Amino acid sequence: MKNNSKLSFSELGCSRGERQLFRNVDCVLTSGRWLYVTGANGVGKTSLLRMVCGLAPIDSGQVLWNGTPIQAQRDAFYQELFYLGHANALQESMTVMENLRFRCALAGTALAGEAAQDVLVRFGLKGRQNQLVRHLSQGLKRRVALSRLALSPARLWVLDEPFVAMDEAGVRLLADLIASHLGQGGLAVLTSHQQVDIGAIPAQILELGA
Repeated sequence: MKNNSKLSFSELGCSRGERQLFRNVDCVLTSGRWLYVTGANGVGKTSLLRMVCGLAPIDSGQVLWNGTPIQAQRDAFYQELFYLGHANALQESMTVMENLRFRCALAGTALAGEAAQDVLVRFGLKGRQNQLVRHLSQGLKRRVALSRLALSPARLWVLDEPFVAMDEAGVRLLADLIASHLGQGGLAVLTSHQQVDIGAIPAQILELGA
């Protein structure tokens, strides 16, 4: 993953009806860096993240991945992207292990048994691999959702409130995982209502509505 990558967006704007949420938002994020998007509730943080991922229409401006607009390279860009929103995006009728295998298949990779066991242990899911997701607590569902990050080959992680419903140990675990991803040349964009340190890597801060 050490290939140099760059996410950039310029003059991004977003409106909801008659209301302008933000406009003229610029950013350049390179390998090994992370962007912390902050601002008051309702200012458009989730909308910005979804625009960056190509999941919401761009009112104005553009988003580029390695210098090319994401609309011109959708398939290639989505192979480089892992997006986790407020919803866990899990298949409730599948087991924990089936969810991990399903996510890897979508990314075009196979899930090795040893890697799966390592992830289950690391995320406190050992012994739960055959449990149906619908029977798990919200905290454990979040751990399953986030455990997929450790198996993802994507260079760009976009995470909307990833620390929600996690205890202190879970927060530290995820922060360390993001730090490891950055150390391998990955990039991360995230929002969080709680202040979190990601290793020794300072955040690039983008405050909407400032």
